[in-house]
Amino acid sequence: MKVLVVVDMQNDFIDGSLGTNEAAKVVPKVAAKIEEARTAGDAVIFTRDTHSANYLNTQEGRNLPVVHCVCDSTGWQISPALKTDGSKVIDKPSFGSLELADYIATLGSVDEVELVGLCTDICVISNAIILKARLPETRICVDSSCCAGVTVESHNNALSAMKMCQIEVN
Repeated sequence: MKVLVVVDMQNDFIDGSLGTNEAAKVVPKVAAKIEEARTAGDAVIFTRDTHSANYLNTQEGRNLPVVHCVCDSTGWQISPALKTDGSKVIDKPSFGSLELADYIATLGSVDEVELVGLCTDICVISNAIILKARLPETRICVDSSCCAGVTVESHNNALSAMKMCQIEVN
């Protein structure tokens, strides 16, 4: 079984408070990747960065003082260009999600987990490394053409770091 994890493809990261041109450019590629996975019968799981109204009072908020992905806001929503269509959506209060890794571990014989999404250098890398630790014998890979980082340089640095951790980068 193959699992596609779509990381934080939310409005605030695409064209909202933390949006970038690079993030906007990957949306059609991620939509195509989701369609391809569904056609192949693969599981598709979405993650959603989720904060509360007191975000600026959290450790993350003090380090990144830009309000984003507040639960139930427009910015928190997954891009309307991407159809969740009944897929599992995991709300995560932090960069990486132990819940995601544990959920995938319960799916049975997962041969491969592929990650796409935003931001390569924060949430994609965090989840890829957690998945590698939770499922050490499972192929964990990242489609770099379907990811964007905070900057192009930090995106490339994250891809290099993931390669060093035996995460396949395509």
